[in-house]
Amino acid sequence: MEYRSVYRLMAYLFFAHSTITIINGYIPVFFKEQGLSGSQVGLLMAIGPCATIIAQPMWGYLSDKYKTIKRMLLLALIGVITTAFTFMFVNSYSGYLVMMFMLFFFVSPTTALGDSLAQKTSIQKKVSFGRIRLWGSLGFAITSLVVGYVLTWIGIENIMVPMLVMASLALLVAFTVKDVPGANKPATIVDALKLTTNGSLVWFLLLVSFISISHRANDIYLGLYVVELGGPEAMIGWAWFVGVMAEALVFATTAYWYRKWSPLTFVIIAGVLYGVRWVLMAFVENPWLILPIQLSHGITFGVFYIAAFQIINKLVPAHLQATGHVLFITVIFGLAGIIGSLFGGYIIDATSISVLYYIIAGSAFLGTIGLILFQKKEIGK
Repeated sequence: MEYRSVYRLMAYLFFAHSTITIINGYIPVFFKEQGLSGSQVGLLMAIGPCATIIAQPMWGYLSDKYKTIKRMLLLALIGVITTAFTFMFVNSYSGYLVMMFMLFFFVSPTTALGDSLAQKTSIQKKVSFGRIRLWGSLGFAITSLVVGYVLTWIGIENIMVPMLVMASLALLVAFTVKDVPGANKPATIVDALKLTTNGSLVWFLLLVSFISISHRANDIYLGLYVVELGGPEAMIGWAWFVGVMAEALVFATTAYWYRKWSPLTFVIIAGVLYGVRWVLMAFVENPWLILPIQLSHGITFGVFYIAAFQIINKLVPAHLQATGHVLFITVIFGLAGIIGSLFGGYIIDATSISVLYYIIAGSAFLGTIGLILFQKKEIGK
């Protein structure tokens, strides 16, 4: 069947993103239950993005060099399973630091390279990228909801059990996905390093990082905000479910809205909406009000991610597409995650989570203003 490889890739993205949601949504709560402070949780959550910054360019370069994403996915998932199993026997702060580094080193490329393969497959099979990528969002949303109830039943201390299940399912499906032939020109380390001299690419990544810092700070501290406002742990799952289902809807409808304006215009619109979203979050006093605000996640992240991915495609040579994709994801999830984690943790300890939301709103607006100026410069070339 012509599209069988597309369906297998959809299934892979479902389980790979299911694995990620357990880390993003529940591990901060797990660490809090272990008696750690806000700044300690922030440092632990920043260790992951540090590993991501090291790991993702390496995995992306290797996939371009050896012209295979599939083999990289298999190796990374085996690493995830091994690390998650070891994590269950750790109960010290220093041990958590090591485990978080290893966990993110292996888990970060499972979604980054999966999205890169989805982009290549969408072009080869003439299927919209959003239609394939929405299955990652569905996996994230459904798992975030279900795992909330599972952890209420088995206890947050057993957080690695559902993660092992999802990572194992992702590994099984990964054996069935197909690579997409890349450009004939081989990728070299010199070519990969030259990406850092691409002025337009560097400026774009720098500006979107201001928006991504706000996004990642919310990802990391949303669960704590829900609990601080008096909401149950299961509500964390509902918050993620509502937001990511809206995101999946945006991905599914890309064919209808995406061509209306340029990708950069869509990124700017998403940046403005991010700022508004965080201001609204800062005013929340009833945890249930978070749910309707989370609906805007679909428009903010969904539009931002689709449009930014297309901009990267235009700025990066064909034979370095996987490297470019993971470089982008390294910045918006890795670098932005480090800043959002550390900065957010210290702000929470010094003030409150609501103050943090005011500050990240300013970060989103600052990045958006920069992108408006960037757009005028690019048009003027």
